[in-house]
Amino acid sequence: MATDETIFDHLKKEIPVDEESLLLKPDSSVGLVIVDVVNGFCTVGSGNMAPTKPNEQISKMVEESARLAREFCDRNWPVFAFLDSHLPGVPEIPYPPHCIIGTQEAELVPALQWLEKESCATLMRKDCINGFVGSMEKDGSNKFVDWVKEKQIEVIVVVGICTDICVFDFVATVLSARNHSVIPPLEDVIVYSRGCATYDLPLHVAKDIKGAQAHPQEMMHHVGLYMAKGRGAK
Repeated sequence: MATDETIFDHLKKEIPVDEESLLLKPDSSVGLVIVDVVNGFCTVGSGNMAPTKPNEQISKMVEESARLAREFCDRNWPVFAFLDSHLPGVPEIPYPPHCIIGTQEAELVPALQWLEKESCATLMRKDCINGFVGSMEKDGSNKFVDWVKEKQIEVIVVVGICTDICVFDFVATVLSARNHSVIPPLEDVIVYSRGCATYDLPLHVAKDIKGAQAHPQEMMHHVGLYMAKGRGAK
């Protein structure tokens, strides 16, 4: 019987993600998008969707997201941060209650809380998986689209959690919007792989949770990156 490591190695060979290097120039029209780097997904013991113990992939994602955010703000480049935030009693199927508005779960992780005071940063609370959809206003406008147009952003760099869920859904929708000229002047969407992470739910644990699906972290992170690239992300 093949081991998990062997299966994952085989998967990476069958659906490889060939990563590229990226050089951002001072005159680049670039913006940073941070997806849901909040306590409820990243801080140990902070809720139903938070890690139950220290997690290396998530910790590195937080570190890289904070580092990149600081680099952008030091250059006064625009930053757009999504914060997953839900009303009490309004479920997001199939997930358990999480990131309830007014709790620490729905707040940025400590390493990013300084963003709240940065003039170059725009914070957007969303109540759904897809940040693009969550940016839609009652008057038909879209806060994220308006941000891209106002800042004349041609390239976005995306970091955050979860690689295969909120990050991927957002990236896929933005690319579709770009292809249909909904979001000018955006040209490229770059997913920074080391700045992304997803959660880990082993099969033996998922079996004891009603309605849960197994979610092997390394594999689903890889699949999320592969799917994003397949949609046209870099």
